[in-house]
Parts: sequence; C-alpha cells; structure tokens
Amino acid sequence: MPLWSSCEVVSTGEILFEVLRSSEDLGCRRGEFSRKHYGSVELLISSDADGAIQRAGRFRVENGSIDETSDYTPGTWRRTDVHLENPEYHTRWYFKYFLGKVHQNYVGTDAEKNPFFLSVVLSDQNNQRVPQYRAILWRRTGTLKISLPYSPTKTLSVKSILSAMNVDRFEKGPREILNPEIQKELLVLEEQEGSVNFKFGVLYAKDGQLTDDEMFSNESGSETFDRFLNLLGDSICLQGWAGYRGGLDTKNDTTGINSIYTVYQGHELMFHVSTMLPYSKENKQQVERKRHIGNDIVTIVFQEGDDTSPSFKPSMIRSHFTHIFALVRYNSQNDSYRLKIFSEESVPLFGPPLPTPPVFTDHQEFRDFLLVKLINGEKATLETPTFAQKRQRTLDMLIRSLYQDLMPDMPKNMLNRRSFSDVLPESPKSARKKEEARQAEFVRVGQALKLKTIVRGDAPTSLVTTGLCRKEPWESQSFCSSFPYDIVCGDSWGQSLLVATDSAGVMLLEDSPTLPPVQVFDKTLTVKQMHVLEPQDLLIARADKGKDARLYVYRLSTLKRGIEERQLVRTKCDSRENKLEKTKGCHLYSINTHHGVELRIVVAIRNKLLLITRKQSRLDCLSSIATVTGTTDSPVEDFQYIREICLCDSPVVMALVDGPTGENDHMICVAYRHQFDLINESTGDAYRLHHVDSNRVNFVAAIDVYEDGEAGLLLCYNNICIYKKVCPFNGATPMIQPNTSEFHFSWNQMPNAIVCAFPYILAFTTDSIEIRLVVNGNLVYTAVVPELQLTASRSDIYFISSAPINSASNCSSRDTSSQSSPQTPTGYEMPVFPSPLGDGEAPSKHIYKIPLSNLIGRSIERPLKSPLVNKVLTAPAPSVIGPTPIIASTTSLSLSRMEIKEIASRTRKELLGECLCVCALLN
Repeated sequence: MPLWSSCEVVSTGEILFEVLRSSEDLGCRRGEFSRKHYGSVELLISSDADGAIQRAGRFRVENGSIDETSDYTPGTWRRTDVHLENPEYHTRWYFKYFLGKVHQNYVGTDAEKNPFFLSVVLSDQNNQRVPQYRAILWRRTGTLKISLPYSPTKTLSVKSILSAMNVDRFEKGPREILNPEIQKELLVLEEQEGSVNFKFGVLYAKDGQLTDDEMFSNESGSETFDRFLNLLGDSICLQGWAGYRGGLDTKNDTTGINSIYTVYQGHELMFHVSTMLPYSKENKQQVERKRHIGNDIVTIVFQEGDDTSPSFKPSMIRSHFTHIFALVRYNSQNDSYRLKIFSEESVPLFGPPLPTPPVFTDHQEFRDFLLVKLINGEKATLETPTFAQKRQRTLDMLIRSLYQDLMPDMPKNMLNRRSFSDVLPESPKSARKKEEARQAEFVRVGQALKLKTIVRGDAPTSLVTTGLCRKEPWESQSFCSSFPYDIVCGDSWGQSLLVATDSAGVMLLEDSPTLPPVQVFDKTLTVKQMHVLEPQDLLIARADKGKDARLYVYRLSTLKRGIEERQLVRTKCDSRENKLEKTKGCHLYSINTHHGVELRIVVAIRNKLLLITRKQSRLDCLSSIATVTGTTDSPVEDFQYIREICLCDSPVVMALVDGPTGENDHMICVAYRHQFDLINESTGDAYRLHHVDSNRVNFVAAIDVYEDGEAGLLLCYNNICIYKKVCPFNGATPMIQPNTSEFHFSWNQMPNAIVCAFPYILAFTTDSIEIRLVVNGNLVYTAVVPELQLTASRSDIYFISSAPINSASNCSSRDTSSQSSPQTPTGYEMPVFPSPLGDGEAPSKHIYKIPLSNLIGRSIERPLKSPLVNKVLTAPAPSVIGPTPIIASTTSLSLSRMEIKEIASRTRKELLGECLCVCALLN
C-alpha cells in the first residue's frame, strides 16, 4: 500500500494530524530516558525490639513504583526488557578465541613506563565467515578489547592496533613473546575480570523475624519456600558433584548434603540455601551458614507473610560483603511473586528494571527475570570502587611480575616488525619447518591449558540454558530482497523508504515485493544527506559537493502529487526554486530532534555555521498536508536566516541541543580537531565540552538525549562513547561540570554510525550491530551482518547488507546448543551467511528494517516526553515480526532440572574429549 493511501480515506484533518503527531512523538521519545526506572537511594535503618537503632545504610531501592505526580498510562510489562548484560560469550575472549589457536602476544611499556601486554588473533567472527582481528590489551587499569576489520590488501601493524586502543607513545616498543607458556599467564590475567559462574545466597525468613540471627536459625523452610527453591533450580547431591560448586564441600558433606544448582545462558549458578547449610543448636549465630551467605555478593531473602507484615531491610543483615538483596514474597491468593531489590549505593545501575507493579503471576517468567537480575547485579557490583580497586591492584601486580620475569629472557633483537596480516588462523603450508614446529607447540600448550581449565570447572563450557523463548526488540524484517544500486543516504517516509543512490538519483521504495522502486529525482541531483519531516510536510536534502553544494527544501505533498500523477522525474534544473541560496558550499547540516514547535537547522559552510529556522503552527502544518491545492510548490519562503557563527575549524559532527525554556538557551554541539565544543546559539560563544586525548580522532556522532527533560549528550569518537549532562544555563554559560551520572564505555569495534533508541544504543560497524544499554553502556547483543551500512535511522532503522534472506535462523535445536564449541558464541546468535562472492558474481544489496516502535515502544511503560513536545496518547504499535529476520531472535530452551545436569555433564565430557583429541594429534 502506498504511503499516502491512508490519507485519501481520512474524513477529517484532525485524524490525519493525530497520526502524524503520534509518529513525531515516537521519534522524539527515542532520545528520552530516565534513571528513575532503576529505583532511588534511601537511608534504611533497622532497630531492635525496643526501638534502638542497630544499623543503617544507604541503598538504592527498586520496587517498581512510580511517581504519583507524574503522568502515567497503565501498560503491560514486556519480557523484552530482560537482557543479560555483558553476556557470557563476551567476557572470556582469550579463552574462547585465542587459547589453543595460532596468535601473537607482545610486551612493551607505555610512555609512563607501565608495562602492558597485547594479544592479537585473526579469526572468523562468530563462525559467520567474516574474518576479523581480535585484540586484547592488558594494562594495570584493566583490559581493553577491540575487533578490527580484516583486509587482504591492507597490512595491520602492531602500532596501528595499539593506536586504535589509544596507545600512541611508548617507552619501549612492543616485542613479540614466542614462549608458549605465556598463554598460561595471560589466562590468569583474564580470570581477574571475574568468574563466569556465580554463587548466590538464599535466606529464609519467617513472618515477623527482624534480625539476622533469627533468620539464619530457621532449621527448615515452608512448603512455599520449597516450591520457590524448585523454581530456582535443581536439587543436587554435593558429594561427588563434578560441576561448579560455589565454594561448597563436595567430598565430606561439611557444608550440607544437598544444594540448589542450575545453568542459565552459559552461567553455572550455585545457591547457598540457609536451610540446606549445616545447622547448629549450640551456635545461635549460625556462623557456618553466615560464613557462606555473608560472603555472597548477592543474596535472595524469601520472607513469609503478607504486605502488612514488617518488611525486610538490608540493615538487618550484618555483612560488609553483600551488596545486593532481592526480597521475594509469595502471595497465595493469586499465586504470584512480588520482588523488591536493594542495592548498596555505590553499585552502578543494572537491569532489567522492575515492572509496575513488581508482581509476577507467570512463575517461569519470574524465574527468568530474577536470575538475570541477580547475574547483572553481581557483575555491576564488581565495578564498585571497593572491588575495582582490589582488582586493579591485583592486575597491576600480576602484570609487573610477569614483565619482570620475561624481560631478562627476551632477546635484544626481538623487536617485531611483522604485520598481523602474515598470521593465518591455521599453520601456513609455505612457512619454514621451524616456524611450523613452533606454532604446533604453541597450539599444543594452549589446548592443554584449555583442557585443564575445563577440568577445573572454570571455563565457560555450559552452553544450554533454561528459560522462555523470546522475540527480541531488535529483530529485523526484510524490506527489500535485492536492490541494484549503492545507497548514499535515506530516510523513512511513512511505511516507505526514500533513498539517494550513487548513480540512479533518488528513489522511493515500497514495503512490498510486487511494487518496483519509483524514481523521484534523476541522477543530476546527487543527494548526500536528507531528512523527511512528515508533520512539517517537508523534505530537506543536501545535494552536490564543493562550491556547488546547497540545501534544498521540498513539500512532501508536492512530491506525492507528482508521483500520483506520474509526472516526469524531477531534475536538478527543476529544483532551482527549492534552493536555500545562502547555504552554498555547505558540507554538513543538522536539525533539532524536537521540531514540532520550531524547526531549527544549522548548516556548516567550512568553518562557518548558518542558523536557519522555520516557524509554523500546528494548524498551518495540518492545512499544508490536508489541502494540497492552493499552496506554493516551494517552501523556501517559510525559512528565515537567523545568524552566522564563526568557528576555528570546520565541524565534522554537529548536533542541536534544546534548552529547557526554549528562550535563547538552545545550544549547538560541534566536533572538530580534537574536541567537542558547545556553542550558544544566541551569542555564538563556544565552551569546551570534551577534549580527545588521542593522536588520531575519528568523530562518529554527537547525540542529544534528555534525562527526565534535562539535556545531555552522547559523544562518540573512535570506539569510545561518553555521556555528559548539560545543565541549564547559568547566565550566559552552560554549567558543564563533572557529574556522578556521567559515564563512558568502549565499543568492541569501531562504529561508523550510532543510533540511540532508549533503552538501547546501537553501533553500526562494517560487519556487525552492537547493542548496548543507554543507562550504563553494558552490552546486551552483537549481531554479525556482513558488509553492513546504515541507511536511515531518524524514525525506523534501515540498513543494507550483502547477507541474503535466510530463514534458517530461527530456533536452534537442543543438540546444536549442547554441542557448540566454547570457542565461539552459541548457535542462536545469527544465521549462517554464505561464502563471499566468486569471480564475476554480481553483488546484491538487501535492505532490512528494525521498527522503532519495537525498540522503544515495548520497553517504556511510562511515557517519557520532552518539555518541548505536547503530550500525545498513542496506542502501542503492533509487534510485527518479519518472516525472514537477519538478526535472529534469542531462543532459550525450556528443559527439566535433571536434563540440565545431564546436558551440562555431557557438554563437559564432549569438550574434554575434543581437547584430548587435539592434544593427541599434536603429539
């Protein structure tokens, strides 16, 4: 159906305008986010029976409640919020991608004389036939990981990889380490990142119990508690247990006879259950039980009683180690669980946020949510100053010790000058016999280490899981199965896509395989950048290059009429009346996100900024759409030039930031040289926002976001993303200062484009889409997409790829999941793509779409709105799942508890067998 067909059956303009306004509000909401979803910090005090204060502490309390003064439209909590952050397949790179394979390791010292180690391997990205380099930089401050694209024609040097990791100066240049025993030491360094398996405490509390001595003294639990334990996992016998034991005794029964165990998304979980740990009638404090549960970072407290009973508080527990408490209560009247989370104040935000209300009637759904919350919580706790400083001291000590042990044995002429392109994933046939023997020994030692790690139970070998099948919000839909032209840029127009090509002009693509593309402009108009603003009835395009470049503006209604009447395709000559003449020579432009009241455009002409506005009331906007006749074809006269602002250099990236009042407090963020600056639109004054301390800077994006209505900026360059909050103006100067809410993170690969759609932020690289959470930068998913290029993202997200439609990417079988190698992520990540094109084979372009409503509509149950946009009540968009997604859904297998034990044990044995076979072959 054509994009305007719905307009022809509208009886009143108000209905049409409501649809457009809803679409506009959805696009504006993409940059709105709030930390209030993750609770608020409270001072919690516990007292004894006489009312005397015993202990107090500051905890962030999550109970799913909302601010009674805020606007709230009741909605349904959806499972798409439940994501394992920094998932298991992302955490152990060296074990999975390096160990037991031919790779290179280097040692050097930076400009501050601190030693570092660098490991590099050429590998196939997630078995998708996309070769790439993976690199790990080991430093005292932590490890940095990055993926770099492979090019058979371009060599990659040691220094170029270090430069990509922002290490440009050295006290001693990197030298290659040939000793295969270095793999053992690097494996120890990686283990400092944290375990892949987890132990959680489970404390049973009867109704009315208010002290930890009372709770730990419960000899047994209730029937509802036993059902809860059965929901968590499987009861296993500790004696002779071969899996992850979580510090429990598996030989002499000194820590109890049974325990609760399960596997979830690659993590083995052991629960320290208070009623299963040894009980002592003589010891009222139950030291043996406290020794385990008191040393768990995360503890579940199952409390009997109804909501009117005295509730648990973390200050009731005497523990300096436990940082997170999950309070669980069961309601027998409606067979539901209620959840409440207490996190120590220093713990960073972690998801998923609790639903409103935090009540779960689906028990499997509750289990899924709880386990993800516990795992994410422990990972977040390891980033608190207490744990981070200890980890940094340990890592610094290990790196310095290893450096001192290696340097006396390093030959003086071992400064490596080979390029990484000389390193192949397998032993090269043409290499010298000595090099082949060295590589064979290197692989043998690595495989032996992998075998030993698996036997010890410290390897990420459990690839099965228990949980629910889910449809992820970033699932893509096939939009166009084959497109013959290279796309320069594009934007969505209704349910269609308007694209500018390199050789065929501007074309309109319908979401239908039976409708051919419609040419709107011929190739004489070479469009480099465009925006389709439906509520404004406006198309903005930057065309041509150099001195001939200009901004063009068109009425969408005029273009629509021309297509309907099958008029001749427009040429550059036909667009003479659509030029904004003062924009001659422009190389970049940007528009404000919230353009419902006032459209603002900033145009960059070398080192000069030209500010342009177009004011139009909503009634005028409605009239221009509903009444096509009686309007001029060109909207040029609607625009007015406000002022020019001179900069010290040409901007590479720009973003318009809305001020809180809209009265002379708007800002422009520009990136040039080695800095991001903030420009006052009214005065033209510039203020330093962020300085990039790197020799080479690749600016990617500056994205305006609004936290609870207050402006902030996501600054993206190289593989770094930084969030900075911009407070309201203090006089003429914006208050830009360090804020506890600011954070930064690193992408695993250099992005070419960034898209923000709360709660997600997506990075589009040359061959992958990396999806993280806005509030903390944690990774939730990585999709491998060969030859990827982002096409449009202002509304729905469109991208092109050489990957063809493949319906084999649905649910992976149980056998596939249980037999996958630990060296690669599990089979449910992405469909398998075919091999690269052969000689003479024509390349094909496939266009895919990720609906914006799926990304932000499912995840926000409290409508967030900018102070500049009037409230719009919209019905939730239907979840449309295309029949041929390129980004596959995550499929979790629902297995019985005993199957979990059997499959985990079988997986471990299979992996042991694989490693033994490899070692035997090498010997």
